[in-house]
Amino acid sequence: MKKIYYLYTILLGAIMVGCNPMEDIHNEAKSGETGVVEEVSITLTDDDYDELDLAYGSFNSEDEAKELLPGYLGELYPYLSDGSSITVAYMLYVGAAEGVSDLTGSDIYELSKTDYASAGSDAFGFYPNVDATSMIPDILDAQIASPEEGQIVLAKYDQYLTTPEVGLADVVAYDFAGSLEGWTPAEGVGNYEVWTSNSSYVQGNAYGSAEDNTEWLVSPSIDLSGESDLKFQIAHAIKYASDLSLLQILVSTDYSGDVATATWNEISLATAAGVDDYTALSEDYDFSAYDGQTVNIAFKYSSLGTDVGRWRISGLAIKTLGVTGDANSKGEYFMYTSGAWELMEGVYYLSSEDFDSMGEGSGQPGQYNNFGSSIPPNNYLPTFMSLKFPYGQEDEEKFVIYDYYSSSSGAQRRGNLYTVIDGIWTGAESTIETTLQFGLEDGVWVPDNTIRYTLVPSDYDLIVESLSSKYSAATTSMDNYGNFERRPGNAAEWTDAMIAEAMDYVLNELDPSAEEGQKYLVTFDIYNGSSGTESLLVIKTDGVWQLPTE
Repeated sequence: MKKIYYLYTILLGAIMVGCNPMEDIHNEAKSGETGVVEEVSITLTDDDYDELDLAYGSFNSEDEAKELLPGYLGELYPYLSDGSSITVAYMLYVGAAEGVSDLTGSDIYELSKTDYASAGSDAFGFYPNVDATSMIPDILDAQIASPEEGQIVLAKYDQYLTTPEVGLADVVAYDFAGSLEGWTPAEGVGNYEVWTSNSSYVQGNAYGSAEDNTEWLVSPSIDLSGESDLKFQIAHAIKYASDLSLLQILVSTDYSGDVATATWNEISLATAAGVDDYTALSEDYDFSAYDGQTVNIAFKYSSLGTDVGRWRISGLAIKTLGVTGDANSKGEYFMYTSGAWELMEGVYYLSSEDFDSMGEGSGQPGQYNNFGSSIPPNNYLPTFMSLKFPYGQEDEEKFVIYDYYSSSSGAQRRGNLYTVIDGIWTGAESTIETTLQFGLEDGVWVPDNTIRYTLVPSDYDLIVESLSSKYSAATTSMDNYGNFERRPGNAAEWTDAMIAEAMDYVLNELDPSAEEGQKYLVTFDIYNGSSGTESLLVIKTDGVWQLPTE
């Protein structure tokens, strides 16, 4: 559930945002150590996928994993040397359920004030007793010109949970969580990128720059036609700034794309900005001087010498007298069929109230009304579906579409097909966990299918049995001592070629279905004047386990 404010102009919508991803990545380097040979096993985490710029938390193919992982492994394990191996467990995308992409890629129509009014509402949202589903087809007929047969539209709307009350409400609102909201940076002095978008705010900060800086962040044109008695309010925090006059909120009525040629007037707030709380609200500043006009608002950030402030802005609103109430942001899918818009059955779009029901705290779906890489939908949806649709019948299917935020790709729609299996709503599997092994060769990680195996006593018995007639002395020694004689020139010596021949018997017994090109690094006991072990690499070539040819 969210608190929304409606009034007598079109609301410029706030966008959904996601959770701030962890900034740290794996760091397992052993400081000061070099020449380390190890066998390592890792499982990629959400942070790893973010570092690899994989928005969906999975690889699209095994080839993509083979392409991207070698360089990343080099960053994670700079201390390892040739001969090391790493087994990586990762998520592999195997395809969404058929039909999901038609829904996640559909057109979106967001209902406007005119639409609500045409449906008998005198506020920016349907009243609680209004059957929105029955009203929307007529609205789509009026608003979508020349629809095509089979066209799918997600109609998004708000519905009050209780009858709204009259009070101050937003004419225009910007929520800077995860987006610049259409605002445009404009350079003044210096080349440093001052303004950046973050998961919960937009930030002006020139820390790290060696020069003085001035950079603007300018809003789109804001049409206030027909509005009166306007108020302005901002939620922001300023820290590390000695001279607050370097950070300005400005308004222009003649801006045409060049900040230097426009006339700007400063908004001087009585309420001091927050320091660590960027959600701290200013007073409702008298903005009536701009009633009925078209304006641009700008944040002007300057830094001089050591005076480098940090300015975080989470939201801004221009208000007037209107209606206020708690509302549920919802959506329904309609398809144009045989000349009419029909509600699509078997499709459910998660509302803001649905997300809130899964928890509104930090790191929970209701915090920003979306899922994300650190809030996986599969952790919540099975339980949600069992509560929302408790009487689902065996094999009943329902597409579930939801908002998702990726740190690398921003706001998206995603979804899955859920089916009742053995009485439980179960999502179709779109990703699987699999593994790849990499070996370090000449300082480069390369995909490697090598399996490491150490001989056991029964393997020595098999070798003796299989090769006693061909290598009598060598097998007799092995039978007596349980190892390979490796002293050069000894009558019982096992050469590399002889050992590879012995491994052909062992591995055909151990792994008879091994594919062509499979590698084994086999470790075995030896005697070369003292007891020890050695390892030998063999590859299945033309159906026979052999020494590498290179």
